[in-house]
Amino acid sequence: MNIHLTKSQIGLDGVPAAETVLSHVDGERGELIIAGEHVGNLAAKLNFEGVTARLWNGASKSLSEANVRASLGAARERAFARLPDLLPATRGMSIVDGFRAAIAGLRGENRLEHEATIVGAFPVIAGALVRRARGSDPIAPDPNAGHAADTLRMLLGRKVEPREVTALDAYLVTVCDHGMNASTFTTRVVASTQADLFAAVTAGYCALTGPLHGGAPEPVLEMLDAIGSRERIKPWVDAALARGDRMMGFGHRVYRVRDPRADVLKTAIEALASNGADLPFAGEVEAYIRAALRKKNPERPLETNVEFFTAILLDALAIPRQAFTPIFATARAAGWTAHALEQRRTGRLIRPSSSYVGAMPKG
Repeated sequence: MNIHLTKSQIGLDGVPAAETVLSHVDGERGELIIAGEHVGNLAAKLNFEGVTARLWNGASKSLSEANVRASLGAARERAFARLPDLLPATRGMSIVDGFRAAIAGLRGENRLEHEATIVGAFPVIAGALVRRARGSDPIAPDPNAGHAADTLRMLLGRKVEPREVTALDAYLVTVCDHGMNASTFTTRVVASTQADLFAAVTAGYCALTGPLHGGAPEPVLEMLDAIGSRERIKPWVDAALARGDRMMGFGHRVYRVRDPRADVLKTAIEALASNGADLPFAGEVEAYIRAALRKKNPERPLETNVEFFTAILLDALAIPRQAFTPIFATARAAGWTAHALEQRRTGRLIRPSSSYVGAMPKG
């Protein structure tokens, strides 16, 4: 018998696929808990190495922040040495596509932790692709630097200021993991087959490139560019909503209230005001769009999501828009690797069923 599923059933809404100690999203209350901490508290007291240690420890490791800092520094050096092997496959590609091709070429090394190899390689590859797009050579990593500081230095080709490092660290911590999102689920599915960590994380990145998952920060900036001035906010937004256009940076598949990550990143941007981030203008755009969306759909208004302030923060750090997805992946790789390790340790082959609605044989 053919059984037609509801829209939410087809999308697996609310269907648990794993037990995890890594992160929890409460969409009704607007809460994100990562490794036992609310995301705002986590970003206020830990850097990327610290939260990565917590995630990997949740997946059965026993590491300190110092351990992770050392292992990521060494991994960045190894990745830089491998660039001559990785970059030829990316010729003629965009930064997003070249990043996918390069990470697909990563492989394990004897007696080394694969998760560190992956997380350490991501900013090296992103930096090399950004530099090449600007006609410049890659910059060698500093294994003694913090991960956020070295990521920025390899991207920008200059000494970076402490407040810039603090802002990027806040971003990396805030988006390092987010429940069973599409890319994390993809990573866990591949890991459940006992494929290696590199295959699982490459699959996760492929899911992240889709516009319904990680591809919205760049369109946020395009929207702000199109509005252009305070005088144009109301007419531009009203006309866009009348056409049925989607407001970029608003609404979320899970959150029914404001995305808790948005305010963490807004706070980080406030410390970067002199870097060119026009937060007052962006704030006015956000406020008007929120009010307009509440008026349009008072039953379920769309609230600000993480991508709105992600776009403003990364742009203020002079990271090119074409690199936003690889930088997102640089953060999320900590979560992907932890989930893959947890899946292989505690899970089983993920093999859902489907509901067949096609023709049945006669007789």
